Amino acid sequence: MLFGALSVIWGVPYLLIRISVREVAPSTLIFLRTAPVALVLLPLVAFRGQVPALVRRWRPLLAYTAAEIILSWLMLFRAEERLSSSLAGLLIAAAPLVGALISRLSGDEDRFDRRQVGGLFLGLGGVALLVGVDVRGATVWPIAAMLVPVFGYAMGPRIFNRYLSDLPSLSVVAGSLAVAAICYTPFALSNLPAHLSAEVTWSVIGLAVVPTLAGFLVFFALINEIGPVRTIVVTYVNPAVALVLGVALLNEPFTVGLGLGFPLVIAGSVLATRRRRLTPLAPTAVEIAGPDPTM
Repeated sequence: MLFGALSVIWGVPYLLIRISVREVAPSTLIFLRTAPVALVLLPLVAFRGQVPALVRRWRPLLAYTAAEIILSWLMLFRAEERLSSSLAGLLIAAAPLVGALISRLSGDEDRFDRRQVGGLFLGLGGVALLVGVDVRGATVWPIAAMLVPVFGYAMGPRIFNRYLSDLPSLSVVAGSLAVAAICYTPFALSNLPAHLSAEVTWSVIGLAVVPTLAGFLVFFALINEIGPVRTIVVTYVNPAVALVLGVALLNEPFTVGLGLGFPLVIAGSVLATRRRRLTPLAPTAVEIAGPDPTM
């Protein structure tokens, strides 16, 4: 249920961003996504006395925020100035594979077995069918820039799971969004729009409330349930949800790739996020013969 909820919640931003960037610069939009939520949550976190614990973890909090928001969003927007959105989406979908590789190299318990790895590649193939592969503008530098969000989205959940998961999720959300908002303040102040239409205003509000506030809360809850590695598989389903919303709400065409890719994404995600089968232990001599009557 958490995985499905996060898939929908983080599939919505694609639609809202398309509307918002008509009148709002990307750096300003990131600020408007983070600052209002931080301003609402920080007093609540302070009232609950959670600020000291958050301050003591400022290093992992800063590392998590840099990986998941500050650097990833910045480089993603820079890369998409040259790359097509389809190629950018396909590259982002490599994050689960990178997370699986990092987990394997670090010897974590939360690793993929063969069935789950097969699900990763099946889902990636589904994403390729969904978004297509448009390599126009795909020079070395924008592709290298995309490595930042790919590794950032792979590392962010790991940092949270290892160093921040024992803190209240609400305080981590408030702290990380506050850090991101502070970093983007200079860029936002230099690109404030003179006027916003009602449609864009509601889209910006929706971005702050749905994918930012609700999204990160569900994201942390999902990490606690299935671990950081399998949580990243949600990046497969997000573009599928976005394309379905585009067809339903923006009258975008229903393509063959959508019809074939969507089932592959769902099947691959199910395989990749299922818990591994536990190998039953061989029965002990006591279990075979029963308890000793003399005991």
